[in-house]
Amino acid sequence: MALHPVLNEKLSAAVAAEPALAATRRDAVLPAVPGKAHSVIGIRRAGKTTFLRQLQRDWRVSMSPERVVYLSFDDDRLAELPSEQLGFLLEEYYRRYPEFRGRETVRWLLDEIQLVAGWERFVRRVMDTERLEVVVSGSSARMLSREVHTSLRGRGMETVIRPFSFREFLRHRDEEPAGRARELGAQQRSRVEKRFREYLNTGGFPEAQGLSPELRVDLLQGYVDTVLFRDVIERYGVTQVAALRWLARQCLRNPAGSFSVHRLHQDLRAQGLGLAKDALHAMVGHLEDAFLIRGVALATDSERRRNSNPRKVYPVDTGMIAAFDRSGRSNIGHALKTVVLHELDRRKAEVGYVRTRDGYEVDFCARFPDGREELIQVCAELAAGDVLARERRALDDAAKDHPRARKRLLALTFDQLPATLPRGVAVQPVYEWLLDSAAGRTSP
Repeated sequence: MALHPVLNEKLSAAVAAEPALAATRRDAVLPAVPGKAHSVIGIRRAGKTTFLRQLQRDWRVSMSPERVVYLSFDDDRLAELPSEQLGFLLEEYYRRYPEFRGRETVRWLLDEIQLVAGWERFVRRVMDTERLEVVVSGSSARMLSREVHTSLRGRGMETVIRPFSFREFLRHRDEEPAGRARELGAQQRSRVEKRFREYLNTGGFPEAQGLSPELRVDLLQGYVDTVLFRDVIERYGVTQVAALRWLARQCLRNPAGSFSVHRLHQDLRAQGLGLAKDALHAMVGHLEDAFLIRGVALATDSERRRNSNPRKVYPVDTGMIAAFDRSGRSNIGHALKTVVLHELDRRKAEVGYVRTRDGYEVDFCARFPDGREELIQVCAELAAGDVLARERRALDDAAKDHPRARKRLLALTFDQLPATLPRGVAVQPVYEWLLDSAAGRTSP
């Protein structure tokens, strides 16, 4: 059997063409772990292909173009491509460049590789037998992190591509600040605050930027429909489609809400959508696997308490809130919490929420890879004295069970910070914390 002519054509184009990259640069980086295959995953339309192209361009600065190959398998002419073709592709590559084999490290970026059944065996083999580093990416339906890890037998490392962070959002508009956010001048601070309010409403999906509200809503709702049908219904054989769509919309329009299976089960029955509680639990898991929502459990070392308490559910992007909540009510506080959660995920924190013995709640308890722990309360309005006192009490009460944790209170804007800041609590605007942490800095 010969190499598929389309693959032969793609290989020629891959080594000859310099990738054009007009898209906004992403801040994600691959983990520097040798001997691992890298999987780039995330929700659809977040920018995984753009990130692969970014890697290709960066690597070609220090490597010859022929040693950095990007190949996309999203081509109807490659439908039902047998995995043996990947081996033929490798041999054809080394026939063209025999001087690389066994002597030079080669990097292949394989996009939409899940369309080739059995691709995992090929990747494992070449990692064992060739000087080949592999980056794979594809739709979230077939590239779940746990499945990639299992299929590569522990030899895979994942990188999640999310919608734009706030810094990337500003970069997309050529308005990224150069210095620390707390050092901005008055005019630039006002501009950043304006953009931050836009970001909370618009969200960070690249294609949603610059659209009218009507078009943006249509686009984001279309994204959700695609995720539901291709990443949940097709993959898991879900037959209760109406119940799934209702559940997804409930989760997206009610961010930071407690997920109560019993309450949602009752609501479904009231609408004539009968569904077993176990099936409801499974659906929520499917939505998380597809990166559409993010669940946050109670922060506790007790597995029993964690499983017996409700989880908080957040959308993948703040743009989803406005797209699915048409009530017109303000969701600024929920949007702020959603933004903070995803920034904590970018910083690879282990995140839970806190419920104290006296009944107070703290939005996030974050444990970072370096061992630091923070209690973080997010609030849209701090101007009223009783709000500040309430949030401070919640943090102080939570600190009894988390004595090592630093207490942090994040507000919407600089103007809403109180004139007298509480001792022992770091208080700052959300956008300032986002920008300084995104630049690799730790806010004081």
